[in-house]
Amino acid sequence: MSGSYTLYGRAGWGSTIVEAQLDWYGLPFAFEPVDDLFKSPEARQRLEKVNPLAQVPTLVLPNGEIMSESAAITLLLADITGTESLVPGSGAPERARFLRWLVFLVANIYPTFTYADDPARFVSVNAARDPFRAAADAYAQRLWRQVETEARAPWFLGERFSALDLYVAVMTRWRPRRGWFEIETPKLFAIARRVDVLPQLTEMWKRNLPS
Repeated sequence: MSGSYTLYGRAGWGSTIVEAQLDWYGLPFAFEPVDDLFKSPEARQRLEKVNPLAQVPTLVLPNGEIMSESAAITLLLADITGTESLVPGSGAPERARFLRWLVFLVANIYPTFTYADDPARFVSVNAARDPFRAAADAYAQRLWRQVETEARAPWFLGERFSALDLYVAVMTRWRPRRGWFEIETPKLFAIARRVDVLPQLTEMWKRNLPS
């Protein structure tokens, strides 16, 4: 699929996972910055015109079609580029593990941020919001410990680098932050640190983590 992509995102948010893939594949794209969707009704209204859920990442394909959901985008970009550098192909022995943990991350851990980042959207009683967030964060930590038991080295799948490693590198920068992962999930922390220094992603990290 030739032409340029448009990625709606915010530095350091979930769009970073897709931005890393676009850079990795060398696909041309324009970045459309989105203000804080939790604090700016105007930002939500603007993004809702493209994606009714007003979530990032939202990717506009060269033909104008809208893609959301980072896992779906991950699989689609691998199909478009015809490479297996981030997604094991259908015949690869790592394919099943890749699909299982890709969906696990986006279906189980990612929603804990959706609900806990702004509890007021889901919990109407003020006094209940802090306990709700604490419970969601504790649940996320339990899930991360489960992922840790499945992580291999040097990458999540072992010798083969994949998009799972990009997810780990980005998501471990969110609550409870890298310090917790270093102590509680050292294998995931080591994977994240390896991704941090990949030369293919140097410019992407500069854009998303300005000093």
